[in-house]
Amino acid sequence: MFFLIKVILSGLIVAIVSGVAKRYPAFGALIASLPFISILGMIWLWTETHDADGMKQHTYATFWYILPSLPMFLFIPWLMEKKVSFYPALLSGCLLTIVLYVITAWGLSLIKPTP
Repeated sequence: MFFLIKVILSGLIVAIVSGVAKRYPAFGALIASLPFISILGMIWLWTETHDADGMKQHTYATFWYILPSLPMFLFIPWLMEKKVSFYPALLSGCLLTIVLYVITAWGLSLIKPTP
């Protein structure tokens, strides 16, 4: 039952963002940029585990993994300005993000971060 609530609420957020963005692109982007999924993930994790150490590690890692995802939001529109169609631009943005995630994970493994 809890899983079903998580799925419905998470899906509702995505539907709201896409619905708002159709009429008000900037406001849809604002809603999308809010860390709803991260907050919901933390609530779900805490509800299921009550593990303070796990939560500290999760939030710390979330911070570091948000950073390599940010260039995608500049790269996709840049590619589209260069007349690259949406899906190839999206795929390229996702590939860039994956490469940056790998670099970030490697860098974090070198410094052995602990919150």
